[in-house]
Amino acid sequence: MEEKDRNSQLFFSLVAMFQTAAMQQMGKLINPVTGKIERDLEQARFSIDILGMLQEKTKGNLTDEERRFLDHVLFELRLNYVDEVEKDKKKEKKEDVESTSKAEADTEGKDMGGKEPGEGPRKGASP
Repeated sequence: MEEKDRNSQLFFSLVAMFQTAAMQQMGKLINPVTGKIERDLEQARFSIDILGMLQEKTKGNLTDEERRFLDHVLFELRLNYVDEVEKDKKKEKKEDVESTSKAEADTEGKDMGGKEPGEGPRKGASP
């Protein structure tokens, strides 16, 4: 095999390794070591940034096929990353709304003369 072809294959393998790592880190693929879905968006961002750096540093030195592959992988990873970040934001917002609603319900219950919602009048209390 010619060295240029070998380097091209190594390039594709390198990009694919970081692609797979980032997809695992975003929880899109099962970690083959643990057999579990794991998420670490900070680490996923790092893997994507490494590929972005590789894209920048190899500009003008890649074949069309290598450039298209790297562009496609980065596009796919960035879309998936944004999707995962948005999921986290929606989940946080939902949890905030739920905890605020629960806190308000608890406060309203205590404002009813110390009775819990749904309790009748206290014994000895005048109506």
